[in-house]
Amino acid sequence: MATTTIDTEAKLTTLINVFTVEPARQHELVDLLTEATEETMRHQPGFVSANIHAGADGTRVVNYAQWESEGAFRAMLADPACQGHMKAALDIAQADPQLYTVESVHHI
Repeated sequence: MATTTIDTEAKLTTLINVFTVEPARQHELVDLLTEATEETMRHQPGFVSANIHAGADGTRVVNYAQWESEGAFRAMLADPACQGHMKAALDIAQADPQLYTVESVHHI
């Protein structure tokens, strides 16, 4: 079973999508992203993991997701079911999605 891997040797594409949301709607957005991941995103080819984080001040939600490749991520973007979930999220929040690679990891 695939799991979130934060390792410079893992050749994964990481999406960090920071959503800005009204505090009253933060949990609605968390629920929407969780549902979208369970129903659709995790069934897409190349999906590895997704982690939804709620900001302590209520104004941010972060989706830290990993894909086998940038191509797999881009293919997901073209899927109509995924587009519907993304539109629903953008109806209640602003998003700043960016793709990353892991360059450095530190532990105690």
